Amino acid sequence: MYVSAPPESAIVVGAGMVGLATAWHLQERGVDVTVVDRTGVAAGSSWGNAGWLTPGMAMPLADPSLWSYGPRALLDPDAALSVPFRWDAGLWAFLARFMRHATPGAWRRAMEALTPIDELALDAYDELVAEGVHADTHPARWVVGFEDEKQVAPFAHELAGVAAAGQEVPLRQVADGGPHLSPAVTSVWELGGQRFIEPGPFVQALAGAVIARGAKIVADATVTGVRPAQAGRRDGARVIVADHDEMAADVVVLATGAWLPELARRFGVRTRVQAGRGYSFTVPVEGEPVDHPIYFPARRVACTPYQGRLRVAGTMEFRRPQEPPRPRRVEAIANSVRGLLRGVDLDDRKDVWVGSRPVTPDGLPLVGATAASGVFVAGGHGMWGMVLGPATGRALAAQIMTGRIPEEIRAFDPLR
Repeated sequence: MYVSAPPESAIVVGAGMVGLATAWHLQERGVDVTVVDRTGVAAGSSWGNAGWLTPGMAMPLADPSLWSYGPRALLDPDAALSVPFRWDAGLWAFLARFMRHATPGAWRRAMEALTPIDELALDAYDELVAEGVHADTHPARWVVGFEDEKQVAPFAHELAGVAAAGQEVPLRQVADGGPHLSPAVTSVWELGGQRFIEPGPFVQALAGAVIARGAKIVADATVTGVRPAQAGRRDGARVIVADHDEMAADVVVLATGAWLPELARRFGVRTRVQAGRGYSFTVPVEGEPVDHPIYFPARRVACTPYQGRLRVAGTMEFRRPQEPPRPRRVEAIANSVRGLLRGVDLDDRKDVWVGSRPVTPDGLPLVGATAASGVFVAGGHGMWGMVLGPATGRALAAQIMTGRIPEEIRAFDPLR
């Protein structure tokens, strides 16, 4: 890390929400930024996710229910949690560590570590919108539907754990879930204080703001290596990009999502990052459009308004990020909510997408300085990179510029 003077230039590797938010906040502090991405803006998990800005639900993925649900999921190819039945040493090593954190105590500790950044998440979005990112966040009623009262208890228990860690998460039962819930949904609740966005357009707007401030975004550029700066040298970090000239800057930020280990491992970042692939698609809605999110916790399916249609998202598939999409996963999501929605054609699917969310065993992101001078990482947010991305970028930029670690990312030390 530079200690003599703040950096004047930075290369951010990754043009998703986390990388671009970091770039934007570095620019706020006067840094000249270049963003490099193997594909382009919002090409990974920042495009097709549900677009939920739900700090009240940003909680550790590994929870005690996995000890009963996980073995059943292994035997059900259409379960919301999908693990391939094959020999993969890296995957099984990750799963062993992941399950070690599926205890009440580990979940509680991770939730306490996430709470400080959860509480800043919406404010960080408001800052971006107020300062020139031309996109909106949408406060809305948040409908949560269950087929019977027995399904309510696990969801309410999770939110009680979030509240115990210090967040206010209003949940109340309501009589009417709206015209798009079928009579099969017999118990309807509303979650307060949350928002949603159209994720791809928002990230594109953030990229536009970064470019307008003078940054260059280099797409179709695969980073194959990083050479850290030598102590005391400025403009000393080097980024090697396939089919491009070598790039140099004072600091480099690795924000490459599920691909983070490829570049970060040699700099002391040993925590495993596993791709937790999610799928989504959009479907048309008859009559009155859906103007609010709908969540079916027992089915683990999220529905969000998206450009006049309804985006339906779900599944957690532990596979390699580069593996081809599996159409059966899309069909399984659609089938899991058949009969729960009314006036929604689940067979007229468009915008079919798969994206790789970066999951860590302990449920905590990897944000901060690596063991190499001038090299930082920002990733490992699991399902919550969209909601926590702007707050992460703001905190990491502060650390890079001052050398002090903000309290909200202190528990996310990438060298832990």
